[in-house]
Amino acid sequence: MSTDPVTPVLTKRWLSPRSWRLSTYEQLEGYTALRKALAATPEQLVNVVKDAGLRGRGGAGFPAGVKWSFMPPNEDKPHYLVINADEGEPGTCKDIPLMMADPHSLIEGCVIASYAMRSHHCFIYVRGEALHCVRRLNSAVREARAAGYLGQNILDTGYDLDITVHAGAGAYICGEETALLDSLEGRRGQPRLKPPFPAAAGLYAAPTTVNNVETIASVPFIVNAGSAWFRSMGREKSPGPKIFSISGHVTKPGQYEAPMGTTLRQLLELCGGMKDGIPLKFWTPGGSSTPMFTAEHLDVPLDFEGAAEAGSMLGTTAVQVFNETVSVPWAVMKWTQFYEHESCGKCTPCREGTYWLAQILERMVAGEGTVSDIDTLLDVCDNIFGRSFCALGDGAVSPIQSGIKYFRDEFLALCDSNAVNAARGNDERRELAGAHSR
Repeated sequence: MSTDPVTPVLTKRWLSPRSWRLSTYEQLEGYTALRKALAATPEQLVNVVKDAGLRGRGGAGFPAGVKWSFMPPNEDKPHYLVINADEGEPGTCKDIPLMMADPHSLIEGCVIASYAMRSHHCFIYVRGEALHCVRRLNSAVREARAAGYLGQNILDTGYDLDITVHAGAGAYICGEETALLDSLEGRRGQPRLKPPFPAAAGLYAAPTTVNNVETIASVPFIVNAGSAWFRSMGREKSPGPKIFSISGHVTKPGQYEAPMGTTLRQLLELCGGMKDGIPLKFWTPGGSSTPMFTAEHLDVPLDFEGAAEAGSMLGTTAVQVFNETVSVPWAVMKWTQFYEHESCGKCTPCREGTYWLAQILERMVAGEGTVSDIDTLLDVCDNIFGRSFCALGDGAVSPIQSGIKYFRDEFLALCDSNAVNAARGNDERRELAGAHSR
């Protein structure tokens, strides 16, 4: 298969008539990978996924095959596969269309992955507001069970698997895997202390693997076409295709599938360029919890290494594009209000820190800021980053730190003008003093 940026893999069935039906899926290679997988051993499947270099598409980028291999080989306790379909990151909208247009690709991936990890029960945890996805997945599970792809003695191989589709209640924190497990068990969704990690004691204190929708939907393609084919797309350390959610000031926002390592410049070509020709100002490579980029970063390869080397993270490839009409402090304030609202309150740095960050930014955007507010923002960010219980706190400070890094003048412009001039004079005096001392 060609590695042309617009050759669809994960999205190839999306535009087929009634693409969510089993009959359509079977006409388009559906469940052929399952037959192939059930003829292999679990160890062989884990090795195929390892060799393909498939990395977690939920944001962390951990190698999927390695994660699968953490599952203990013995079955003295039940093994569980849990699919994280919570998708609450602002700007991220790749998993919901995938589940709507092609739910059977996820279900086939679930059966293959469950077999590879000796699991007999899989849970798909869907965001509660995505009611249409819950219905469509439930319908697809019924179709698959009736056709013998799920349930007892799948395809006469003696392998049994049940899939439960579970609707959450719309908490962003439940996108964190251990908070998701707590929610699935009926408790308040709050992150757990690690270790123990889910592979040792996850759902119901049994060995558990948590994977993202896009990660698991990639598995049937890898089983059918092989790891070398998967590696022919993308880059060496981040191979394969990826769905990019492009929103904001572009001519045609939407889902665009392209190889890992595609740049924003190439993605903008695919979606018709900047809306109304107004130039790009800033953008996020992976949702609002990743440090923002500017127009200088148009050619950064969007894979796990490329984004990190440029000072951000790939995240969920939720590319939010903002033109020159947008105020950076205003955008940062809106994101911070979201994190304040979604903080679960379990740990002090995140619970208190996001509250104070939102208060300061609201005051600054109202035109009542002081120069010291910028230092206070950065100080509060330092007290949250690396000190919060889970990654929500780290994500909350990313837009603030990167916003001040690239657009400090916009934050200063919201402060009292006399104080700003005094602060700039002090900065210049410090630079001159430093030059003389050298």
